[in-house]
Amino acid sequence: MARRLEGKRIALTGPRKAQDLSKLVENMGGIPLLRPAQGTVFLDDMNLRNGLVAWVDQRPDWSVFTTGVGLDALFEMAEDMGIAEAYWDLLRETSIAARGYKTVNNLRKRQLEPLVRDDDGSTEGLIRAFAGHDLKGRSVMIQLHGDPAPRLVEWLKQQGAKTQQILPYRHIPPAEEQLDQLLSDLLGGHIDAVTFTSTPQVRFLMEYADKLGKLSELIGVLSGPVVAVAVGKVTAQGLVESGIPRIIAPREERMGSMMVELARYYAGESEPFQAGH
Repeated sequence: MARRLEGKRIALTGPRKAQDLSKLVENMGGIPLLRPAQGTVFLDDMNLRNGLVAWVDQRPDWSVFTTGVGLDALFEMAEDMGIAEAYWDLLRETSIAARGYKTVNNLRKRQLEPLVRDDDGSTEGLIRAFAGHDLKGRSVMIQLHGDPAPRLVEWLKQQGAKTQQILPYRHIPPAEEQLDQLLSDLLGGHIDAVTFTSTPQVRFLMEYADKLGKLSELIGVLSGPVVAVAVGKVTAQGLVESGIPRIIAPREERMGSMMVELARYYAGESEPFQAGH
């Protein structure tokens, strides 16, 4: 297994833990290429402060958390504002829903247990878990995860819930030169596989290609010679929705597992991800 990426050129689009992932690719015999498709996460302090004040004042029936890092950002800001204890108290008295195992773990570290959690780390999984609860007339506060969540918000509204959203942080695109290098390498045949660790990376690359009139060419490359690799189901779904038919994704949402799964694919031991499975 250790050398199954022998000679493969692997583009790494995620800025987080890029050096660790590079070393792993090298250890597996591959050639890592750092090609960020996502900029620095931007924390929106004013939005965060206003959202927390509304959260504490309005005391919603349901609190929905979609990422562990977003949950941490909320508590850090609450601490800074001197309302951490009041925020924790209200969460203990409201029903909590959580998406993703990291979010659940971060809640449990604070002695908070979700009543509803997804079954597969996805928004669709969270909706499935919510299905047995009566949400009509209930107020729901949603912590988003760097991007809007129109599917979740629309579903909650269809159930008769009153929703509010708070976006502790948002993803920004990288410098255009970085996207240009990634796109040029992909279209020029200089990359064998490209990894994505979040849906914004997919979105920023696709939007840039579309802006240059090269979207169909990019989709063609990712459907043919270049293998698209996702860290988990949520990112894989983003690729599916962008028109990419073949995606490699591990069962466990881990960066190391992602590279092992790619190696298994090259060895003929792994099948591509199938949307909806």
